[in-house]
Amino acid sequence: MDTTTIDPKLLNSSLFQELMAEGLAMQDRFAAEPVYAKTGHGYLKSAGVNELKKIKKTSQQKAG
Repeated sequence: MDTTTIDPKLLNSSLFQELMAEGLAMQDRFAAEPVYAKTGHGYLKSAGVNELKKIKKTSQQKAG
C-alpha cells in the first residue's frame, strides 16, 4: 500500500480538508521528548489561554 499519495477522492472531501488544515496548524506545537524522538512520542504544547477561551466559547454555543 502506497502511503505517500493522497487518494484523489479525499481531496474533494470537506471533512478531509478541515482535518488536514487542523493537523497542519498544530504540527509546529508538537514537541518530541528526547528519549522518545525515534518513536515519535511526545506532547502537544499549549497554544495559550486564547485557545482555551475559544474552545470553551465554541462548546457553550453548541450546548446552548
